[in-house]
Amino acid sequence: MNFLKAFLASCLGTLVALILLLFLTIAFISGLSEDKAVTVADNSVLNLRLEAPMTELELDDPLADAFPGASEQSLGLLRIKQVIRHAKTDPKIQGIYLNTSMLMTGMASLQEIREAILEFRETGKWVVAYADFYSEGAYYLATAADKIYLYPEGQVEFNGLATEVMFFKKMFDKLEINPQVFRVGDFKSAVEPFMRESLSDENKLQLNSLLSSIHGNMLEDMAEARNIPVERLKEIAGKMLVQDAQDAVKYGLVDSLYYDDQMKDELRGRLNLDKNDRIPMVRYGQYKKTVPASVSSKNEIAVIVADGDIMPGRSDNGIVGASTVVELVRKARTNKNVKAIVLRVNSPGGVFQSADQMWRELRLASESKPVIASMSDYAASGGYFLAMACDTIVARPTTITGSIGVFSVLFDLSAFLDHKIGITSEEVKTGEIGELITVTRRLTDAEKAIWQRQTDKVYETFTRKAAENRHMKQDELKKIASGRVWTGSQALDNGLVDVLGGFDDAVDIAARNANVGDDYRLKFYPQPRPLLDRLMGNVEDEVSTAMLKHRLGDQYGWFKQWEKVKNYQGVQARMPVEFKVH
Repeated sequence: MNFLKAFLASCLGTLVALILLLFLTIAFISGLSEDKAVTVADNSVLNLRLEAPMTELELDDPLADAFPGASEQSLGLLRIKQVIRHAKTDPKIQGIYLNTSMLMTGMASLQEIREAILEFRETGKWVVAYADFYSEGAYYLATAADKIYLYPEGQVEFNGLATEVMFFKKMFDKLEINPQVFRVGDFKSAVEPFMRESLSDENKLQLNSLLSSIHGNMLEDMAEARNIPVERLKEIAGKMLVQDAQDAVKYGLVDSLYYDDQMKDELRGRLNLDKNDRIPMVRYGQYKKTVPASVSSKNEIAVIVADGDIMPGRSDNGIVGASTVVELVRKARTNKNVKAIVLRVNSPGGVFQSADQMWRELRLASESKPVIASMSDYAASGGYFLAMACDTIVARPTTITGSIGVFSVLFDLSAFLDHKIGITSEEVKTGEIGELITVTRRLTDAEKAIWQRQTDKVYETFTRKAAENRHMKQDELKKIASGRVWTGSQALDNGLVDVLGGFDDAVDIAARNANVGDDYRLKFYPQPRPLLDRLMGNVEDEVSTAMLKHRLGDQYGWFKQWEKVKNYQGVQARMPVEFKVH
């Protein structure tokens, strides 16, 4: 009996301790999440180190500031632009120190940041770039600076662009997994990895066209910045003439080779400091706390961000949830204080029905107030379906868009389950047609015909609505559809977008069409969940991911690819390949 009492007392004590620990943890995290006053010294330099994953909206993680290395703070493109714009008129900021070697974002986002830096320089303030190594994307961003410096033993990656497509057909053959594919369009090549071992001629054509267009745009910007002819830059990149730091100086890509102490002396000189004076440097993560999120006005322009794969349900990190976006657009449509809507799209597509639900709500909103689409890195297939619902479409020259087409995939796992695992199944049905979405058997010819008809019907719906929204005839639009992917520049030429520009241009158009002049404030949606909710909700996922990484090791990348493949089941409006410029 005494043992039982002692045991229960011990359990109670442990429970009380855990509850106290939980409350202390909550208090600690809440304390971290409170914005503490940041004082920016006179004669300061803004240190921009942009080497974390970049999304459209920024989710603040106070743990990243409190314990560097324990958590990775993501960067928000739209917040970065706000911060640079604020620094432009801040008398305490003398210049920007751009210290970035690698970037985790797309080309259109890079153009947005690069443009913001160039506008910063228009005030007469300076920008210098320094790194041990410049990736292709990091160097492109660095060319917005007055001067580019490089570590003497460093390198500049300057050999053009490339993309790689991974194919799964041989793996499926070995595992006896049979992808059953239904598609419309010669260029709807998202399913090629399931059916082929190499690129089709059509896919090679569009990928070459995309890479050439994006690289050409980069070369034009860099040629202007570095005062080197485009053809000369093309030769330097094509032959990879820059293979070490000395070559980078020789061919004019960088201005000087500096060690870290020499770079600090350069900054001191620009700030008129003595050799041993401390450089008043303020990090982006600290400086952004001094930047107001928006101005005060009764007129609101609602910025609804669709960043990620299009799926049913609620939005989350990397997921554009139809339920969330429909609700947000509806509230903005019925709110009298919201004078216009800017839809910020960064999506390669996803589930067609989810895109269609959001399209409907956007069309209703456009009947009562201006709705402007601002395309980021991607607005392709389902992403384009959202954008085409808007009055005006604004795209970056390097935005990946178009991909007007659909496909359906069902994976027949019957042979894999039977021969590899020893599981069999049998279906009992009341009619000729059984379960149309099944992985335990091969579809019959009649069922395949149904799937193909449904896919054809969705394609007709897609092209009909696109033609109506873009004021074209459907047959005319189909000539540039068929799943073909275009850059923003190409899309302007063929009528799929209206204006080449960035997020600020889309906001200007929205304000002008709403007749509010400069009297408006921007409000971004969806609003982030409270920090504690995010932390508690992510604990289980992070532990599970860590365990998987430990157990799978180098095979974890393949597991992530399979996770993506699983999302391809059913009718999809999705672009064929992911582009990443580092």
